[in-house]
Amino acid sequence: MRLTINFLMKKARMKSNGEIPIYVRFTLNSRRVELSTGIYCLSETWDETGQQIRGRNEKARILNNRLNKIEDDIQDHYNQLKSSGDDFDVTTIKNRLLNIDDSEGILKVFDYYLKNMHQKLGKGYSKETYKHYKSSRKRLGEFVRKFIKRKDYPVEKVDYKFLEAFDVYLKKEYKVHQNTAWNYHKHTRRVLNLAVSMDLIKKNPYSKYQVPLAETNRDFLTATELNAIQDKEIKIKRLDAIRDIFVFACYTGLSYSDIAKLHKDHLRIGIDKNEWIFIDRTKTNNRCRIPVLPVAKFILEKYQNTSHYKVKGLLLPVLTNQKMNSYLKELADICGVNKELTMHMARHTFATTVTLSNGVPLETVSKILGHTNLKTTQIYAKILDQKISDDIKQLQTKLESKKQDRI
Repeated sequence: MRLTINFLMKKARMKSNGEIPIYVRFTLNSRRVELSTGIYCLSETWDETGQQIRGRNEKARILNNRLNKIEDDIQDHYNQLKSSGDDFDVTTIKNRLLNIDDSEGILKVFDYYLKNMHQKLGKGYSKETYKHYKSSRKRLGEFVRKFIKRKDYPVEKVDYKFLEAFDVYLKKEYKVHQNTAWNYHKHTRRVLNLAVSMDLIKKNPYSKYQVPLAETNRDFLTATELNAIQDKEIKIKRLDAIRDIFVFACYTGLSYSDIAKLHKDHLRIGIDKNEWIFIDRTKTNNRCRIPVLPVAKFILEKYQNTSHYKVKGLLLPVLTNQKMNSYLKELADICGVNKELTMHMARHTFATTVTLSNGVPLETVSKILGHTNLKTTQIYAKILDQKISDDIKQLQTKLESKKQDRI
């Protein structure tokens, strides 16, 4: 039983500045593991033979010390396991190195997943996504404590019955909608994928346990309803501002969280020499490039003399999401719109009534909305198809009625 430790460069994962990540590879009994060291360097500064970074400067010295520390830690774990007399393999060493205890379970793996996610905030993960994963960890932890009566549950014992019981718990205790439960399961499934990658389990139990998504009704405003809100004279300053923010969302497709952080620095001159909004979406961190339509531009100019703009550089006086949605109900009443207005509806209205209904290609709408998958945007196209179908049915009814009148 001989342990070998080597460092290597992963040139396929080179950063845009030319730096290449250094990985550590350790092999035992023909089985090997590769892990990122978190260290980067240029190709010409890496000494493959000496397994060190070339140079006598302070940076090279610090990075080489880190490499030596990693090698020493792997060797120490190997020596300790060997002297214990217990059976072990290269995965056992890896788990010791990553501070993952095989005797602990799914919550431990979830915590490790969250720790890595937190370290990558702004670099692949948003704060919003991290918050949602923490919520899923909390619900799963409650389930394990209350119904299984344990602090943690061995990850290798997570099976169909466990996942089904978790699903029942979510729907019974929290009355969650099917799609909300689906999100909790999505996060748990990804954590279990990590467990597979770490060789803690051989197969993800979600391969047998399927969680369906329920058909959603993405309500939106018709052109008539949007015009009714736009054109309504509102003398109450508070509601007037809420109306403007809602209409702005209808003409940009931005979510509440993105509008809340919208800063004057996000306004730039686009390829057509007109004003555009360049912003990274809070939810996905995807870059959105949005031409500022005349209605949206008028609203932005209206609030350039407010304290929000002068002091903080924020383009609109956005309130909390709870207050916004509360005032939107009031707005719907005074505008005669018989729908529950939300900031989500404004985004749906942009996708359907403002863009797709006016011939804007699906791919363009998808880019503006910052969707990571075109299938997400296609949902809006299906909504429009349903609207066409309903309108044609009404037309057929009218035509049949006129035909009967002639008879």
